[in-house]
Amino acid sequence: MQQPLAFRMRPRNIEEVFGQQHLVGEGKIIRRMVDAKMLSSMILYGPPGTGKTSIASAIAGSTRYAFRMLNAATDTKKDLQIVAEEAKMSGTVILLLDEVHRLDKTKQDFLLPFLENGKIIMIGATTENPYISINPAIRSRCQIFEVKSLNETDIQAAIKQALSDEERGLGLYQTRLTDDALLHLSRATNGDLRSALNALELAVKSTQPDEDGTIQLTLAVIEECVQRKALTHDKKGDAHYDVISALQKSIRGSDVDAAMHYLARLVEAGDLVSICRRLMVIGYEDIGLANPAAAARTVTAVQAAEKLGFPEARIPLAQAVVDLCLSPKSNSAYLAIDGALADIRNGLVGEIPAHLKDSHYKGAADLGRGVGYQYPHDTPDAWVDQQYLPTGMTNKHYYQPKMTGKYEQALAHRYQHLEKNKKNRS
Repeated sequence: MQQPLAFRMRPRNIEEVFGQQHLVGEGKIIRRMVDAKMLSSMILYGPPGTGKTSIASAIAGSTRYAFRMLNAATDTKKDLQIVAEEAKMSGTVILLLDEVHRLDKTKQDFLLPFLENGKIIMIGATTENPYISINPAIRSRCQIFEVKSLNETDIQAAIKQALSDEERGLGLYQTRLTDDALLHLSRATNGDLRSALNALELAVKSTQPDEDGTIQLTLAVIEECVQRKALTHDKKGDAHYDVISALQKSIRGSDVDAAMHYLARLVEAGDLVSICRRLMVIGYEDIGLANPAAAARTVTAVQAAEKLGFPEARIPLAQAVVDLCLSPKSNSAYLAIDGALADIRNGLVGEIPAHLKDSHYKGAADLGRGVGYQYPHDTPDAWVDQQYLPTGMTNKHYYQPKMTGKYEQALAHRYQHLEKNKKNRS
């Protein structure tokens, strides 16, 4: 039985990796490690199908080290011993350890000495947050890199290569993939290249050629093979972003019915990733300090939706949309950080007051670092009238409170009280 297209198209060297340019691009950390042949054990974490195994395979191909693959959950200590013996006899072995967060203590204790002496270069792969799910003993011996979902351009480039590659891909088939079908295939799989390639292979091998012997991969064919409907047949591909924009603007405008309509469009298209990301953005950008609890509830709803998957995910998502729509709204924090960033980017930074500078080192006091700093918790109101903003910026005001929710009203009263104290003591 032939191996799946996604398996066959795995990169043979670091140059063939699609996406993850923040790690494997020219001058970036993993590329530097490969070029210098100074590899260290690492943990790659991120969503499924984003290239964790591909990066490990590419590193091995570029360095020409032996490459072995094990699963921390299903493979045994004996399997690790076999890899260790190979490393002792032939030199360095790159070990891709999938589901590394499920490595038990027995296997971990066996593996640690080999990670220490560099005989085994472990590349752990996981979809879990390693800072939470992986034992500190392993984590401390590895560099941790986040692998991100591929963008449309990366996935489209991989699809085109798979269609043209006669040795590993589908180049022996005479295929025509329409522009709208390519666009939908690159979006509907939500950054998962494995899913995109496997759907492409199914489409090619299950579609009968036309009279000219050409396999016509239309939007309808791709919709069936990925089991997700396109939002529209608009070849320019604007509809995807239009619907997301309309969802946010409808929630911002407190129109529950309109927001529910646009949510339904995205649910029907199966775009869980875009929905979840956008709702969390809305929770903090548009609801903000008027109702922080709504933002927290949105995060909980998103987590539930991601655990449930469709079709059940629609229920917590709908609940979050109603909650956000009818919540009081404030963009004060959003405006405050953007105002501060604008000053930074325009070169307005100023000198940090000496009494705020780090004083936890020998000789700091001789330089005036931390001298004169007053500790607010030593005062009844937990507030001291001293300079915090950089020199030359003491009149800057970024945060302008709004009065649209009880929580921010309380913040506003506190803010106004402190501002009044500043004026009274000046």
